[in-house]
Amino acid sequence: MADSHKTPLIYPDLNVTEADFNNEKTSKILEHINSKVASQETLGEIIDFLFINIQEIIPCDRIALSFFEENGRRLTVYHVRTNYTGIWMDKGYSADIDNSSLEKVFAAGTPRIINNLKEYLKTHPASDSTELLIKEGINSSITCPISVEGRPVGLLFISSGKTEIYNTNHVLMNLLIIERIGQAVEKAYRIEKLTEAINSYMEMLSFVSHELKSPLDSIISLGNTLAGGYFGAMDPKHRDYVQRMVSKAKFLREMTSEYLTLSRFENENIGAYFQECSFGKEIIDETAEIISPQVAEKKISLNINMKSEITVDCDKNLMKIVMNNLMSNAVKYGNESGRIDVTVFSDELQLHVSVRNTGPGFPEEAKSKLFRKFSRIETDELMKRKGTGVGLYTTWKIIQMHKGHIKAESKQNEWAEFSFTLPLKQQIVK
Repeated sequence: MADSHKTPLIYPDLNVTEADFNNEKTSKILEHINSKVASQETLGEIIDFLFINIQEIIPCDRIALSFFEENGRRLTVYHVRTNYTGIWMDKGYSADIDNSSLEKVFAAGTPRIINNLKEYLKTHPASDSTELLIKEGINSSITCPISVEGRPVGLLFISSGKTEIYNTNHVLMNLLIIERIGQAVEKAYRIEKLTEAINSYMEMLSFVSHELKSPLDSIISLGNTLAGGYFGAMDPKHRDYVQRMVSKAKFLREMTSEYLTLSRFENENIGAYFQECSFGKEIIDETAEIISPQVAEKKISLNINMKSEITVDCDKNLMKIVMNNLMSNAVKYGNESGRIDVTVFSDELQLHVSVRNTGPGFPEEAKSKLFRKFSRIETDELMKRKGTGVGLYTTWKIIQMHKGHIKAESKQNEWAEFSFTLPLKQQIVK
């Protein structure tokens, strides 16, 4: 070690000097880590990359990455990599750090070496993590704080099955590694947390939507029964109240169905099952039957223009969702006593479908918002019509699954038209 009076200490608390940087092999390994760590996309990839590349400069049988959560009051293990089986302290392990030795490590801002975990456990019998590591066969460990621009992020643990294995040079290596991986680690962590939050949200959305659907169906059925006079005649005022109740319940049922479909797409629990389908009979006619009560209620003229039956390879259930979304939207956003034209034809390679309605339409600049999740066009007239901003997004997803293309055109205050094309033939797995 160089004389501290001649060479400035870079990490004075550790008594590590500038001379310790002048190791060619170490420099090459650190340079490799520095150049490649940012290309690792996940925390798991970063830990695997480190585990493989630090073996020549730091003894390592186990490496673990943990992050502070709950405003820094808890430490949670996110990834572990070992060269052995039988892991006792794995991903997901959490521990409170208030008044713990780990809290002191981070407060000091320097790594900690424990070169005999069994002896450490004798003086810290409440340390569950130490006990678990000993069960794995680990006897020495370096704990290194991770900070990004002065913000505490987490801890990197590097461990060995041997006792008395680590020294201040290994601490230096840890510090240099942390300097190189800090931002990449935090970025990957934020992405994982965001993905986790999105997945949790979609699971909750699916659960709530599923649980609401049956009660809403019951409300609608009972309301229609009451309004129809099955339990006795109702005066017009009370019948109007019941019908308004049914109308609101139908909107909620439609919304839950759309969210349920969306959650299935987001969780990748839905795929396309292609089979030959008579598009007019099996999809258009059935959809027209489903929306007929809404069409009648608004006194809309529904015209289906299809000269001959067309056979197309598609997922019938998914395409019914597409046509129901487009045709029910045409009713919802169409004018009272207006007109809806559904046109279907084909050429040698493609199916062509369009749904046009008379109504408020939408401005040209709003086109880019139409097929985005939860996006609605905020004109005064359109915001009066209830919608979720989900139906057109799922429609776009389904068309994409069919290798098709969908677009929208409009003349504001006159009409709107949604049209799509699909290949007539798909690759069908028998």
